[in-house]
Amino acid sequence: MALLKQSRLLRQLASLYACSPGATATGALFQQARPYSILPDTTVYTGPTAPSPKRVTLRTLRQKYKNGEPITMVTAYDYPSAVHVDTAGIDILLVGDSVAMVVHGHDTTLPVTVDEMLLHCKAVSRGARRPFLLGDLPFGAYETCPEDAVRSAVRFLKEGTMDAVKMEGASKARVAAVAAVVDAGVAVMGHVGLTPQAISVLGGFKPQGQTARQAIRIIREAKALQEAGCFALLLECLPAQVAAAVTSEIDIPTIGIGAGPHVSGQVLVYHDLLGMMSHPHHAKVTPKFCRQYAQVGAVIQDALQAYRDDVGSGAFPSTQFSPYKIPEAELDSLTKQLQESGFSKAADAVAETDS
Repeated sequence: MALLKQSRLLRQLASLYACSPGATATGALFQQARPYSILPDTTVYTGPTAPSPKRVTLRTLRQKYKNGEPITMVTAYDYPSAVHVDTAGIDILLVGDSVAMVVHGHDTTLPVTVDEMLLHCKAVSRGARRPFLLGDLPFGAYETCPEDAVRSAVRFLKEGTMDAVKMEGASKARVAAVAAVVDAGVAVMGHVGLTPQAISVLGGFKPQGQTARQAIRIIREAKALQEAGCFALLLECLPAQVAAAVTSEIDIPTIGIGAGPHVSGQVLVYHDLLGMMSHPHHAKVTPKFCRQYAQVGAVIQDALQAYRDDVGSGAFPSTQFSPYKIPEAELDSLTKQLQESGFSKAADAVAETDS
């Protein structure tokens, strides 16, 4: 009842400002805010609203880590998938730069821009009310200097409404950038092992830490990122033994993807774990570390083909899916007015559909 009263009040205020001769920016603000603060007038598309769940925060994640409870994380990119992740009770939702490949159809993560990432972050934040929201800073957003890193990270919180950002790599310059971002008040998850944004120097998507020298380097990188202020680390495509070594040497959670079971938590991409990846590269080369918990892609394909067949045969839409009616008296009046207006074909069409 209180919400309805509030919506009526805002509607009245917006109307007053819009109709006044000297309508100001404040009036425009009320009009712009309407979709976000006032219930829709129509009920064509509607449904129940569940109470807001308790949000996962850094404190939540630290407590789970302290208690030895595994942390769950899923990478997703839009409102519908965010709703599913939210409902499933996943701890962290990562809006990953892998959206470049999974959604935009590129062969690498490099082309996606900050503005494109922010668009996906906004969509996800509208669908996920419970998980801790993590935005991936894309290639080019923080490599040049710590100041650029801070600017990009701040945009992810202010515009993308994320809770934290993720940054790849652990070179001296990258560690300095991480420290600057943390110092600016933005929480950072680090990322070592396979870092897809470095594909140019890595020579492809290749597992890391497969030699003793590489493993020692990755452990040192992990400790440097912890020292810079990271609240957690993502370990990608590492031997399980190396991931275990990293996890044992630092005092922050490690989230593994293709890094074995000896970590603090796991992450998979929404499309991968549901078996719905359609990008040609991934369709042929499914990640070896990914378990598919469903074959949603096959279900989608069958449904689309069934829809195509039903439309082609005229089976859809049937009477069941043509729910909107016009009263008989109005229908008679419409037919008469169409004939009087010279729209004889339209009048015949109305008569045929009513028979």
